[in-house]
Amino acid sequence: MAIQIFGNSKSFDTKKAERWFAERRIPVQMVNLKDKGISNGELDSVISCLAKACGSRMDAIEELIDKNAKEYASIAYLEDSAKAQKLLDNPMLLKQPIVRNGKTAATVGYCPEVWEGWK
Repeated sequence: MAIQIFGNSKSFDTKKAERWFAERRIPVQMVNLKDKGISNGELDSVISCLAKACGSRMDAIEELIDKNAKEYASIAYLEDSAKAQKLLDNPMLLKQPIVRNGKTAATVGYCPEVWEGWK
């Protein structure tokens, strides 16, 4: 199991996710969105995983957007086709944490009930 957590050290849910995996001695790779961001390939992989559960790519992108972010207005009224690029340009608009299990599964937010099934 190759777990990646995309988040920010100031996000409480990201800290809870890190702690959840640490308590179960599951190694994770932490990616700080503020410092490093998320690559186009990583974002595309997460969107593809979420689209399986949400029904469509656009629904998956909408789920990734943090509606409580300070700069939410900068993405709220964009055309659907431009929202993914805006998330790449400003990764702090992503809801945190994004937890990815390889290229097969991903979650947005604190979802221990889903992670339990990844074992």
